[in-house]
Amino acid sequence: MARMLIFGMGYAAGHLAERLRARGWEVTGTTRDGRADSIAFGDETAVLAALRTATHILSSVPPAGEADPVLARYGEAIALAPATWTGYLSSTGVYGDAGGAWVDESAPVRGRRAGRNAADAAWSALRGDMCVFRLPGIYGPGRSILDRIAEGRAHRIALPDQVFSRIHVDDIAGGIIASFRGPAGVYNLADDEPCHQNRLVEWGCAMLGAPLPPMQSLDEAGLSPAARAFYAENRRVANGKAKRLLGWRPRYPSFREGLASL
Repeated sequence: MARMLIFGMGYAAGHLAERLRARGWEVTGTTRDGRADSIAFGDETAVLAALRTATHILSSVPPAGEADPVLARYGEAIALAPATWTGYLSSTGVYGDAGGAWVDESAPVRGRRAGRNAADAAWSALRGDMCVFRLPGIYGPGRSILDRIAEGRAHRIALPDQVFSRIHVDDIAGGIIASFRGPAGVYNLADDEPCHQNRLVEWGCAMLGAPLPPMQSLDEAGLSPAARAFYAENRRVANGKAKRLLGWRPRYPSFREGLASL
């Protein structure tokens, strides 16, 4: 039986687990508290036992400051585990600001978060069968611009040259599954149509029959530091490598198909 061990059973990893279980896989995940359907991250006996029987291992846990908690605690055991596939969910934030240019996997790593850059490099070097997936903004059921519009939290920001890429959570799962039979390496998983955030807001408002929020500056919008940092970087993420080497195609090639599915 194929057995997947997932460190960090969060939003994207949870969708992957559903897909794999539907295919007959046994999936175990870690959480902080070890809820009924998972293992507590700090339960080393249980985690090490799961590592010994897992055929596939994935980490979706982001770095905490400068350190990656999974590598710090279990990196040596993961490196020696008998699994035939390992993966890590990274971020396209490792590319930093590209001034709106396209970036592929050969682009230099120069993101603002040193811990994220270091984790990306460390996971890439951990094993020969490692697949590192660099992900842009993730959206899907319960987590999209449609939800923010409905809750009155959507903004239109007067930065006409800002552009970004995104990925539907189902396409992350599809890319990971495609990699099980493909070569190891670093892969961008993004849709085909990067665009300004305002386009999503405007499209979503039209779908819902909701009024457009006012056009504002960053200061006027009163965004949180994390939301404000989103607008500090500007890039288009190329997905050609995953298409060529993994045979992956996004089910939702643009925000239009993705939002329609929601």
